[in-house]
Amino acid sequence: EVQLVESGGGLVQPGGSLRLSCATSGFTPDYSFSDFRMHWVRQAPGKGLEWISTIDNSNGITSYADSVKGRFTISRDNAKNTVYLQMNSLKPEDTAVYYCSRDQHGIYRGQGTQVTVSS
Repeated sequence: EVQLVESGGGLVQPGGSLRLSCATSGFTPDYSFSDFRMHWVRQAPGKGLEWISTIDNSNGITSYADSVKGRFTISRDNAKNTVYLQMNSLKPEDTAVYYCSRDQHGIYRGQGTQVTVSS
């Protein structure tokens, strides 16, 4: 069974930065991490899941929601089966639980890590 474990969240002031990590396990040689696009989604208090970024598995092409474009950077290390989200210029509206996911809708996501942006 594939498992995703996010870390790196916390409390940060507006304008600050955080780097989230998502360690994965349970992949096999025939069903490997490098075969999958990986995604980050988030859920703000009282709201639904919001897709924020995707990184392709084969060519590393990335895409971002308009709400985070230019501030967030997704990356992956296939040797470590890990995906990252560098978040800069954080705003209070970025406050949410952040999940990595094997699908864009967040169905196959981890347990999440809380990010709170507040002064």
